[in-house]
Amino acid sequence: MSTGLERPARRSRWWVGAVLLVALVWVFGAGPLGAFLGKLGEVQTNDPAAFLPDDSESTEVDRLAEDFDRADSVPAIVVFSGEDELTETRSAELGTLAERIGERPWVANQVVGPVPGTEDPSVAQLIVPIDNTYDTGDSVDELRSLLADEAVDGLDAEVTGPAGYAADLVAAFGGIDSTLLIVAVVAVLIILIAVYRSPLLPILVIVASLLALGLSGALVYLAADTGLVSLNGQSQGILFILVVGACTDYALLLVARYREELATREHAPAAILASIRGVAGPVLASGGTVILGLLCLLAADLNSTSSLGPVVAIGIVAAMLSAMTFLPAALALCGRAAFWPAAPHHTRHEEGQSTDRVLQQHPFWGRIARTVAGRPRAFWLGTTALLLLAAVFAPQFTAEGTGQAEVFRTEVEAVNGQETLERGFGSESNAAPAQIIANAEYVDEIVEAAEDTSGVDGAEPVTEPGPPGVQAPILEENGRVLIEADLVAAPETTEATDTIRDLRENLREVQGADALVGGVSATDLDTLETAQRDFLVVVPLVLIVVFLVLIPLLRSLVAPLLLMAVNVLSFATALGVGTLVFDHVLDLPGADPVVPLFAFVFLVALGIDYSIFLMARAREETLVHGHREGLLRALTVTGGVITSAGVVLAATFAALVVIPLLFLLQLAFLVAFGVLVDALLVRSLLIPALSLDVGPRLWWPGRAARVAAPGPVTASTDGADTASPDKGSVDPENSTGSGTVERGEKTGGLTAFKEARDERED
Repeated sequence: MSTGLERPARRSRWWVGAVLLVALVWVFGAGPLGAFLGKLGEVQTNDPAAFLPDDSESTEVDRLAEDFDRADSVPAIVVFSGEDELTETRSAELGTLAERIGERPWVANQVVGPVPGTEDPSVAQLIVPIDNTYDTGDSVDELRSLLADEAVDGLDAEVTGPAGYAADLVAAFGGIDSTLLIVAVVAVLIILIAVYRSPLLPILVIVASLLALGLSGALVYLAADTGLVSLNGQSQGILFILVVGACTDYALLLVARYREELATREHAPAAILASIRGVAGPVLASGGTVILGLLCLLAADLNSTSSLGPVVAIGIVAAMLSAMTFLPAALALCGRAAFWPAAPHHTRHEEGQSTDRVLQQHPFWGRIARTVAGRPRAFWLGTTALLLLAAVFAPQFTAEGTGQAEVFRTEVEAVNGQETLERGFGSESNAAPAQIIANAEYVDEIVEAAEDTSGVDGAEPVTEPGPPGVQAPILEENGRVLIEADLVAAPETTEATDTIRDLRENLREVQGADALVGGVSATDLDTLETAQRDFLVVVPLVLIVVFLVLIPLLRSLVAPLLLMAVNVLSFATALGVGTLVFDHVLDLPGADPVVPLFAFVFLVALGIDYSIFLMARAREETLVHGHREGLLRALTVTGGVITSAGVVLAATFAALVVIPLLFLLQLAFLVAFGVLVDALLVRSLLIPALSLDVGPRLWWPGRAARVAAPGPVTASTDGADTASPDKGSVDPENSTGSGTVERGEKTGGLTAFKEARDERED
């Protein structure tokens, strides 16, 4: 016959077994999945043309150009340079080298050259067509190795051209698997050690983030491999950063609540269950908001933009799962030892604490709350003016794209080779003619219209292959012809895209020709126009989705409107400061067209997390203590965790600068700076001050708008509160303050209820 003493022992063994099973499933299930992180490069697509929608004009031209044998290879240009003029002997050696290169299986057609420089006779070039069926990066790497092994004395060899740039772009993303992850994890680890002052707890949080990253990597690899999503290097880097940052943020909330519960409960199982109940609402709300905001990117036409949404949404789901399952299991197994050497002790707290007592328990944030409450209108007006001062520069942000050479922030061979090529052959070495495909019977009219376009140097139809010097007939495929138009402006410039725009307009006037314009500059133009369209479509969609999520969460219409307005202002501030830094401090050449959209989505979707943490607690406290007291308590008890979460997320995004690409450098600065403004300024001063000034109407039409403020609170000389008991104590500085509102709304016997519950759980 079992005794009552045996039942707690059996429950304890059952609990240990359950949490141990959860931890082991994660470690031995998601842990090995981390191998897929190294395989994500196999399913990447980094070709800018592939970023465009299938129905874009330049994409259709690329598809039709395959019929003219103009899209079956990618040219790699090998540039040779020396100190003296190229001799016949060296030309012969280069010819022999060209023959050996032509024997490689990845060479599509005959190698052209050597061609001596027209401007500098010490420069020569070979044109190597690389077969599209082979991996361009691997082929260029093999070509560079061959040139190093069979170097021509006195000549330096560099590989550039479209294939060279593609290979160097892939190499730039190669740091994602190792360097980026190491830098992000180390940065987060340092911050966590400073926050927790514990050697074990930061390790548990980092392990939770890495397990989430392994799970998300496997899921993204599967989705990309099966064609469900399109993955590129930019998306992969952002995925790594967001998973680590988001999982750490959710972990901060859970750990803060766990420390609070350990101070009021004797046993870790009861404390961890109460912690999960307390933070599940805010974590699900904030994570769900981020996921829905990111999925709004599916409305974008640019493939690189629309594919980012589901890729990163998968990562956020994995982060939430790890933070709410593995981490609680690990914390339960460690118990109070997780906080060593500053483990919280079990003490019976009084259930009733005045706002003054809560503010005293958090000296720093208590002083901020009192200061803001003293002059709320002055604080929100002053903070808004400061943000507007920076936001006025946001319209000057230039995001019209850059040239290939300007994408790289470090020295790469393709860029150096292009400079050598221009030295030897002049500006025509960088020519990239526009490709025009039209109905064959209108070839003369198309050529005439193209040559009449300002900025077009000449236009000629592509002819059938034949011996040199013989007039070959025009190549015709399926009743269409291909015409190449030389542009005066260099490709990837504003002048070139303007010429393409004018050229398309002129060709539309040739009725019946069905002319389409493609090529490098046309791709740039389509990318720019599509990105601008995506911004106008996705931004309102994100705002609407986030607003609709906030309404049921806060049971209010006024509060969500104010929060959305503040979020937009915060984004404009970050963009304005970015304009000043990029143009006048870093002297950057411009920005990728998708930078403003990505920055907006991340700052609004992620920034709203901190609004949820603050305002959800404020509503909960308002229902018990009234509007003013509720806001002061919410600001005080959530200030530490919001600040820590903001610093962690900013640090992880800042880690993107280790990838030497202009796009990621700019995105890292905008998001990191914007998150810090959000966490340190907006959530600490602007929103609390504005909410206090608006008053209880903030919660209209919800019930919180009708809660009467409690009577004045006084404190006795011995420090004991004389006010009536409130809904519960808040002990740790980093408390999330989240909990079930319904329980806090109940009155009568709340202290006895909690004590009875504690006895049952103990």
